[in-house]
Amino acid sequence: MTATYQAQLEAKIQRISTQFAEFNPPALEVFGSPEQHFRMRAEFRIWHTDQDMFYAMFERNPEDQQKTVIRVDEFPIADHSINQLMPILLAELKADPLLEKRLFEVDFLATLSGEMLVTLIYHRKLDNEWEKAARTLAEKLNIKIIGRSRGQKLVLTDDFVVEELQVLEQKFKYKQIEGGFTQPNAIVCQKMLEWACKAAEASQKHLLELYCGNGNFTLPLSLKFERVLATELAKSSVYAAQWNIEQNGIDNIQVARLSAEEFTQAFNGEREFRRLQEAEIDIQSYEFDTVFVDPPRAGIDLDTLKLLQRFDRIIYISCNPDTLHDNLKILLESHKILKFAMFDQFPYTHHVETGILLEKI
Repeated sequence: MTATYQAQLEAKIQRISTQFAEFNPPALEVFGSPEQHFRMRAEFRIWHTDQDMFYAMFERNPEDQQKTVIRVDEFPIADHSINQLMPILLAELKADPLLEKRLFEVDFLATLSGEMLVTLIYHRKLDNEWEKAARTLAEKLNIKIIGRSRGQKLVLTDDFVVEELQVLEQKFKYKQIEGGFTQPNAIVCQKMLEWACKAAEASQKHLLELYCGNGNFTLPLSLKFERVLATELAKSSVYAAQWNIEQNGIDNIQVARLSAEEFTQAFNGEREFRRLQEAEIDIQSYEFDTVFVDPPRAGIDLDTLKLLQRFDRIIYISCNPDTLHDNLKILLESHKILKFAMFDQFPYTHHVETGILLEKI
């Protein structure tokens, strides 16, 4: 597997270097992944036969698109804790008819901190007897369990885990909600956070962050700036970010529930938002010199790109090199590239994360 991983990593390096060569960036910084046990999430179908029940995934035949069931007894790319729990959990589920009956899927959400959340998904209604059996199992295995079926979500204790990530010798706690977005490769995530913090020179001014999610980058970046305003539209992510800020004892961050497009309108004075007034956020009180963005795969809209051009420094983390490439055609009208990085967040796939630090010309 070592040779395979290194070959795939080299192919990604070549692809990214070639794609961005026209911009004449500095030398590409490459941050690789562990070759095994790097993934903190895993989802498996449960396959039932007359005599057995096992974890399963599907392989699609490219010729006729027919799917073949693949039995999964171990999953080397998943975190050690997931691999250790898989056979133990399966044995317990098989041993209890209440837990085994019409079980359809099992999802794992692991953490470096040691917490584990398991979601059991069924093709039947879950009742009090199921809940009693699931609570017993959760206590026995020292895990958190959620039960789901159509129209049902039974949370036995919490619907989240608390992760701990270390960034430049400091640990940060993060609430990671079941079903919400989290970085699947925690080791590479830590490398991304450290790179972003090093890219953000200590400033006496303020940071704007768009698309902040649960505050993944916001928390460590806040140590580099006097004040931070972070924006995020999804309510669940905003609540998680606010919880994370409080749990980490950080007092220089405000979170605005706005999309990037809405922030642009508010910043330009085109619209007023009651959400800002209710959160007691005065955009005009900020003196931004740096903006951090980690947009969705679709990239950044034109109006927001024009907004970014007004800042001295832009730190751009991208999960889609193609849209980053397109966005740079506009951003490089006003900025130059100071740093260029690649993060292998998704080994053995074509996906890759990239990082760019831009400075105003």
